[in-house]
Amino acid sequence: MRMILILSLAPAIGLGIGRFAYTLVLPDMRDSLGWSYSTAGFMNTINAIGYLAGALGAASFIRRFGVFRSVWIGALACVISLAICALSGNVVIFGFGRLLSGLGAATTFVGGGTLAATIAQSRPEKSALLLNLFYTGPGTGLIASGLAAPFLLQYFGPGSWWIVWVTLTIISALMMIPLLLNPIDVPASQQTSAPTSVSLRPIALYLIGYFFFGAGYIAYMTFMIAYVRDGGGDAIAQSGFWCMIGVMSFVGPWLWRGLMGRNNGGITTAIMIAVTCVGTFIALLGTSPMLLAASAFVFGLAFFPVVAATTAFARLNYPPAAWPKIISILTIDFGLGQTLGPFVTGAITDAMGRLSYALAVSTAALALSAVLCAFQRPVKA
Repeated sequence: MRMILILSLAPAIGLGIGRFAYTLVLPDMRDSLGWSYSTAGFMNTINAIGYLAGALGAASFIRRFGVFRSVWIGALACVISLAICALSGNVVIFGFGRLLSGLGAATTFVGGGTLAATIAQSRPEKSALLLNLFYTGPGTGLIASGLAAPFLLQYFGPGSWWIVWVTLTIISALMMIPLLLNPIDVPASQQTSAPTSVSLRPIALYLIGYFFFGAGYIAYMTFMIAYVRDGGGDAIAQSGFWCMIGVMSFVGPWLWRGLMGRNNGGITTAIMIAVTCVGTFIALLGTSPMLLAASAFVFGLAFFPVVAATTAFARLNYPPAAWPKIISILTIDFGLGQTLGPFVTGAITDAMGRLSYALAVSTAALALSAVLCAFQRPVKA
């Protein structure tokens, strides 16, 4: 568990801060720099493109540099990307920072997921819990950024978005320290195995469903802070909402561990996505503090465990030698959905004039995702 928790700092940097903290800074950047919702969403599309490119090259990168080294190199790239984001609001410079962040996050995610699956294999009775603990990492990043960004923006006022990025760079650099001081050894076969052939036809429904999950969740995670602010939420409301999602990611492992260990088809993933869908739907009902708290509670309870469930799906249906390959494929699939989601939902918001339309599209995509994954059967060896 200690190894897993240290390893979870990598996705805390790459995803919890590197990707999702942008949501907290987006409203101030949009106001200060005159961005449309399409432009603001496109910055997350660029991040998703980087994530997709990183996922495509992750398996080769891991074979060349080793699993753990790939993880901390990816985390370091994310720290550097945060510093770049603080330099300028120019769309080219800032976009490059978002691109680099996506590249690094994918590497930490595929490498870290492979390591987590390897560690879980050595403790079969706790495998689901251990996998879920790794995926609480992004929640740690959410809490750290949620406790810092809204209050910094409120204290320093409009145009202080760059101060937030500097602060997040420092926080992420501090998170790198225990990761660097505690290298994790894995069997040589996991580090140097040759590429493994994986047939995608048996998991076609799962891949399509996971694609729609990637496209659906990203609208919520990109624009919800703007939605909270537009509804009158101050720094305390924004921080509380964001931290609620992060805190619930720690509850998820205990709730879902039994279900994840019992079923190697897609029904486990489908149930979690359905719960995530309910969380987005609640936000559509209004912006009262109770509704927003309920939305964050439900969404956070299932969102990160969905990703853990996909790693469990790979571990239960494929041999260890195929894990890096299949986790990479799932990450690529997820990345494709994320690439489409932010720009499309941003464009919908610009056209319709209200963020609620983007959230409605998000809810529909998540509902479709849950249905498709529910029909996925175990892969026959």
